[in-house]
Amino acid sequence: MDNLLYEVKDGIGWLTMNRPDQRNALTFAMYAGIAEICAAVPEDGSVKAIVMRGAGGRAFAAGTDMTEFRGFSEPQQALDYEKNSDAVFTAIERCAVPTIAAITGACTGGGGAIAACCDLRITDARLKFGFPIARTLGNCLSIANLARLSALMGQGRVREMLFTARLIEAEEALAIGLVSEIMPDADAVIARAEELAAQLATHAPLTLRATKEALRRLRLDGPGAEDADLVTSCYMSADFKEGMEAFLGKRKPDWKGS
Repeated sequence: MDNLLYEVKDGIGWLTMNRPDQRNALTFAMYAGIAEICAAVPEDGSVKAIVMRGAGGRAFAAGTDMTEFRGFSEPQQALDYEKNSDAVFTAIERCAVPTIAAITGACTGGGGAIAACCDLRITDARLKFGFPIARTLGNCLSIANLARLSALMGQGRVREMLFTARLIEAEEALAIGLVSEIMPDADAVIARAEELAAQLATHAPLTLRATKEALRRLRLDGPGAEDADLVTSCYMSADFKEGMEAFLGKRKPDWKGS
C-alpha cells in the first residue's frame, strides 16, 4: 500500500512509513503491514537487516492516526486495539534479522513504541520522543508496552515521562541509552543506518537472532527464562564450526545462517 513502502536493496530491507503530510501517523492497516513484513523476513540470507524510517524527514511516526479511534464505543474495541498493537510490536521484536530505527524528528505514541521495539535506534538532533497522552488523548499504555519501555529506560524514567507528558530530546536520549547515536541531519541518519545495516550483515546471523530472542524472553520471564534451544542452535550450527576454523585460520568467516 502507498502508506507503507518496503523494498530490499543490497540485502537491506527499507521499510518506510509514508504519510509525510500527516507526520507519518499510523493507520491500523499500516500497523498490520509492518507486522506482516517483519514476520515474513526470510532466513535464507537474502535480507540481512531492516531499516525503519519515516518519509519526509520531519517525523519517524507521530503515533496512531487519531481518526482511527472515532468509532470506538465498546470496551472490546479498546482491548482489541491493544492486543493487536502488542502483536505488531512482538513481530518487530521477533523479526529474524536486526532492525534499525532511523529516527528523524518526532517519534511519539505508536511511532515511539515501534522504535522502542527495534534493536538499534539512531536519530538526528530534532528528536522528540514520548507518549504525551496525559495531556492529549487521555488513553493509557498497556502493561506490555510499559514493560518494554521500562526495560529500555527504567521504570522511574518511564513514570516521569508519562506523568509529565514531556518529550525526550536527542541529548537526553543519548545519555540514557534510548538512542546510540545522534547525527547532524536527516540525510546523515539514513546514511548511518545503511552503514550500520551493512556492518550487521557481516556478523553471524544465528548469534544476532539468538541474542534478540534471549533479550525478549529475559524481559518477559526474567533470568529463569528458557534458553536451551537458543544455546544449542548456535553451538551446534555449521556457522559455529566455521567461526572456530576461521578464527584459528586467521581469516574472515563465511556465515551461512545454519
